[in-house]
Amino acid sequence: MRAARSQPSGFVIRWARVPEGMPRRDVAWSMIAELAGNPAALRLRNPCPRCGGPHGPVVLEGTGLRGSVAYAGRIAVAAVTPAAETVGFGIDAEARLDPVRDTAGWDGVPGPGRRGTVREWTRIEAALKADGRGLDVDPADVVVRERADGTWSATLPGRREPAEGWDVPATSDLVVSAAILRQ
Repeated sequence: MRAARSQPSGFVIRWARVPEGMPRRDVAWSMIAELAGNPAALRLRNPCPRCGGPHGPVVLEGTGLRGSVAYAGRIAVAAVTPAAETVGFGIDAEARLDPVRDTAGWDGVPGPGRRGTVREWTRIEAALKADGRGLDVDPADVVVRERADGTWSATLPGRREPAEGWDVPATSDLVVSAAILRQ
């Protein structure tokens, strides 16, 4: 896989297996704090814009960074990128092979009458996370276009500028994509 040319300078990502009995979020938030440099002023939170619950976009208060987390089974993934000139950032990760998901199939994902792929899904989900609305937007309404340089863009309903995305090289059992919305 080619490295994306438009990957933002300062983008860093980590993943780790989550030990049995430990919440995935604890592992992801520990990694995101480490990626941010563990500043004393760091306050992590992720309020849902709709209900206020702790399942919305990750906010790294006390830093000049944007962060995002994703989970693929017992693997937690965390990433940060500089916040300057951006309005949103998101990552998504999926297991390349998942017996339950693969038995159910990808028919209808990401939209009716379509048979998607794991890579297509991670791109769409990363763009929706960068947008901040997540699955409040129908994934079938997101249009992903590959670019000649190995990156991609995602057009989202209600947004003028597309998200810029790239596929993150990962372990052979993990598919990871990242997206950013610029000002």
